[in-house]
Amino acid sequence: MRKSEVRRIVDDTLDEMGLRECADRHIGTWHLRGISGGEKKRLSIALEILTRPRLLFLDEPTTGLDSAAAFSVVQTLRQLAVDGGRTIVSSVHQPSSEVFALFDDLCLLSSGECAYFGDAKLATQFFAETGFPCPSRRNPSDHFLRCVNSDFDDVAATMKGSMKLRAEAELDPLLNYSTSEIRERLVEKYRISDYALMVRNTIHEITKIEGVVEEVIRGSEASWFKQLRTLTSRSFTNMSRDLNYYWLRIIIYIVMAICLGTIYYDVGTSYTAIQARASCGGFVSGFMTFMSIGGFPSFIEEMKVFTLERQNGHYGVAAYIISNFLSSMPFLLTVSWASASITYWMVKFRPGFSYFAFFALNLYGGVSVIESLMMIISALVPNFLMGLILGAGVIGIMMLTSGFFRLLPELPKIFWRYPVSYIVYGSWGLKGGYKNDLIGLEFEPMMPGQPKLKGEYIITEMMGLSLDHSKWLDLAMIFVLLFAYRLTFFIVLKVKEAAAPYIRVAYTRFTVKRLERRASFRKTLAMTSLSKRHNQPHPMASQEGLNSPMPY
Repeated sequence: MRKSEVRRIVDDTLDEMGLRECADRHIGTWHLRGISGGEKKRLSIALEILTRPRLLFLDEPTTGLDSAAAFSVVQTLRQLAVDGGRTIVSSVHQPSSEVFALFDDLCLLSSGECAYFGDAKLATQFFAETGFPCPSRRNPSDHFLRCVNSDFDDVAATMKGSMKLRAEAELDPLLNYSTSEIRERLVEKYRISDYALMVRNTIHEITKIEGVVEEVIRGSEASWFKQLRTLTSRSFTNMSRDLNYYWLRIIIYIVMAICLGTIYYDVGTSYTAIQARASCGGFVSGFMTFMSIGGFPSFIEEMKVFTLERQNGHYGVAAYIISNFLSSMPFLLTVSWASASITYWMVKFRPGFSYFAFFALNLYGGVSVIESLMMIISALVPNFLMGLILGAGVIGIMMLTSGFFRLLPELPKIFWRYPVSYIVYGSWGLKGGYKNDLIGLEFEPMMPGQPKLKGEYIITEMMGLSLDHSKWLDLAMIFVLLFAYRLTFFIVLKVKEAAAPYIRVAYTRFTVKRLERRASFRKTLAMTSLSKRHNQPHPMASQEGLNSPMPY
């Protein structure tokens, strides 16, 4: 599709959804005022109709909107259905009478059973014929909901002795019956009614229609590189605009680097400086990378967007993961180099630009690995609180096995030494950092007159590390782990995607079984009257001027 055609479709969609006036406005965040609630709802719908689907499912598009905004959204949807030849199926709670008048068909569900399905304008007639007419000055949707919602039967039963409730019951005899009784009557009446017969006949006629079978296009029509380029640009724009994503972390890292630099300022090469340098390096490798966990809430929100767009087949998993890595790279490099520049020169680690560059790249690799780990966790947990708890625990274990709190040779060889210490970034980062700083330096001895301590001796004898490979191999292993973590993220998303249908089926079965154990959900035989204590309500075809389904 040419760029001009894409532009035309976007412009037409903006016009259809009434979003032309706010096309150049930000959507808005907690610190930046953007479009209104109704405009956000219409925007979310606009995103779905960009691909011009013939069938559109919407889950409560009017929730959280005032009556005017809700009417505007539903009116726009109706116009889309009429002008665009689309079928729109939507769930909605408590629509106003103006919104209800816009519906073509209505389906009322109660405890998993169909109480009515048919023409929305005939619903009031059906309720009247069943014995529950809608009063003339009441919103039909409110009346229907009151008749089918049995959640508050227990509350109503406990209040039946109230004088006030008995007085109200004289004006509204519906209070004399439980909603479960009303629902059972409605379900049974609809099952044998002409309304249900019309629906069955319509379905039968549709199944006999022979039409052209359209090929279902699965996945995105855009090329893989187009997806990657678009996702990278969008993700970078989002990260640069959202203060929570990286900007606040950059500020925190700079403040932390200043604190670290002032505490270990000009650490020197005395005997006590050995412990100071080791502690400073351990803090940088462990706790400064740990602070990347602060971006987890943003990861959770991003995963919600990915899940929705992936279900619609807009792009692939690989394109999303690579674009996320590329778009975050400039920010992570800024975090690493800014904090490294402050800490390295204030502490006065080993002089030389190549040593500083290694220090900054080592920090960047550790921060990137933690970001990848948190992305994996964001794909596994449903909310950011659980993710923060799980992520903090995993990173804590990584720090314990990095070789700072206990030397690597002294770790229990089963599990903790092999393989845990080899698959965590901390051990490689700490070894590379110590080699980068200590090799070639000489420190004052513990007792005057003794020979100076070489950096190589400190690394091998005091820290228990081997010098059989260079620091660059340690750095390379961090980036190998970065690739492995991103690959794991890819596998988790693909497995989750493949298992999602089975999980939904299992969860639905579990929910149905749990509901079947509830008394209000169990099916009972059809009753000839709502209650033995009351007379049979007579059917009424017209509800005009009526306030009660029962004679006094």
